[in-house]
Amino acid sequence: MAEEKAAENTAAKAAPQVQMRVLGQFIRDMSFENVMAQKGVSGDVQPEIAVQVNLDAKKRPADHQFEVSIKLNLTSKAKGLEDVLFLCELDYCGLFHVEGVPEDQLHPFLMIECPRMLFPFLRRIVSDITRDGGFPPVNLDNIDFVALYRNELMRRQAEQSQKTDA
Repeated sequence: MAEEKAAENTAAKAAPQVQMRVLGQFIRDMSFENVMAQKGVSGDVQPEIAVQVNLDAKKRPADHQFEVSIKLNLTSKAKGLEDVLFLCELDYCGLFHVEGVPEDQLHPFLMIECPRMLFPFLRRIVSDITRDGGFPPVNLDNIDFVALYRNELMRRQAEQSQKTDA
């Protein structure tokens, strides 16, 4: 029993400890356009909302620091019509200090774990913007960043295979 504990302690010391700290968060760019009000349209409408999410991560000059951004585009149209009700674009960024993540796992870590940390704040901002813009608050569903990452990998692989076939 004591030998197993000693082996576990040795293995724990050998594996680098993953450390992540959020150094800061900020809105890089934000736009909300109330198209319905600009056109002078009023009345009850049933909104349909389309959501697009793009992620980006880049190394910062300081050691172990990265900037991760979530670019969100919301387009709301009246149900059954092509009339746009509102457009919302938000580029929300986080600055992270990340250590102990193996190099081959750093990209997925930055594109999955860091956006997970930022998402609750982004959700609140979107809710506030849409409410302040004269619409019911939009409460975004959770985003599966793992699925988003996998889909992007498959898209890139398909794109690469098309280039090699041509």
